[in-house]
Amino acid sequence: MALIYILAGIMHFVSPKAYLRVMPPYFPNHRALVAVSGVVEILLGVALCFSATKNYAILEIMLMLVVFLTVHVHMLKNDKAASGIPKWILIIRIPLQFALIYWAYWYLKI
Repeated sequence: MALIYILAGIMHFVSPKAYLRVMPPYFPNHRALVAVSGVVEILLGVALCFSATKNYAILEIMLMLVVFLTVHVHMLKNDKAASGIPKWILIIRIPLQFALIYWAYWYLKI
């Protein structure tokens, strides 16, 4: 899981245009949000690797994935944001997001 979030965060800097394209218009300062979310994903991925920060990182990842749901819904409703991705894939991404949230929760040790 840590590697997935670290790589996802790095991709915000490798291909920022892909992330800028999917940002809902009601989010301010898209460029800054893409950069900040990339840094946050990298930091949370690293935090998963340490027992002292793992639970905190998992809770933050779950929250982040809930916020990212807004992006997935925006992509589903907006053809430009969808970037040519077939509708059926965009629809599948919604329950997949909940699966990712559950996956993170499964690792949570309270």
